[in-house]
Amino acid sequence: MDPALSLPPLDVRGLLRRHGLSPKKSLGQNFLVDPAGLQRVVEAAGIPPEAEVLEIGAGLGSLTRYLALAARQVTAVELDQNLIPVLRDVLAGAPNVRIIHGDMLELDPAELVQSDGYLVVANIPYYITSALIRHLLESRRKPGRLVLTIQKEVADRVTAAPGDLSLLALSVQLYGQPRVAARIPAGAFYPAPNVDSAVLRVDLYPEPRIPESQIDPFFRLAKAGFGQKRKTMRNALAAGLHLDGEQAAQLLESAGIDPQRRAETLSLDEWQRLTEARLAQLSAK
Repeated sequence: MDPALSLPPLDVRGLLRRHGLSPKKSLGQNFLVDPAGLQRVVEAAGIPPEAEVLEIGAGLGSLTRYLALAARQVTAVELDQNLIPVLRDVLAGAPNVRIIHGDMLELDPAELVQSDGYLVVANIPYYITSALIRHLLESRRKPGRLVLTIQKEVADRVTAAPGDLSLLALSVQLYGQPRVAARIPAGAFYPAPNVDSAVLRVDLYPEPRIPESQIDPFFRLAKAGFGQKRKTMRNALAAGLHLDGEQAAQLLESAGIDPQRRAETLSLDEWQRLTEARLAQLSAK
């Protein structure tokens, strides 16, 4: 029998009441508490017994308890100082869990985990997804897999194909292969959010799909391209890169891209070609 099935449900309301706390909307605190939902996250993560897990956004520790049963070591990071005593209370019987208070974007993963290839399990606001992935992958210790619980709509955006790509999708697909591994209804959280969530699994490539030296110019181009909604690439790049229209058109044509296309239609390979063309354009000046 799966040992996680023997875990009693967490009395979230009683726990918060005992510590004199209530969920903070400003921090996006919607705690996943439904046992079926928690089990879906763990199954999506595919945690081998020898695994090291970095949990980001540990909250009340409801998922941390499941991770502790599955993994050799869990490092649980939580931004809200007020939740640290709650985590210590809930996880008192889990010797393989280390609790860290801090902002993951300001912490060095290499100081939190012992080896490359660790698993990241996170319940985070969608708007830090891209920044978090870059932060993790630019560390001296790189994860092998990310399992993110985010809004369903955002998970669908991340897994989109060219034609519906966004800057967020491009940012994730540069580093790994994303797929929606599970759906979690709003009622599985406390308090219940307005929308359903999804478990997004990203199996990371050993290296990004473009050379390291091209990543910063790649993102500068992508931000310019997506920065002007409903505009052609010619107009978006002209505005975002401070080029005249003719220069922007020449840049796109040199990469084999029709200047009248829109950013969401370009594939990752086309963005790379555009990056190389831009670097050549700059070096020719």
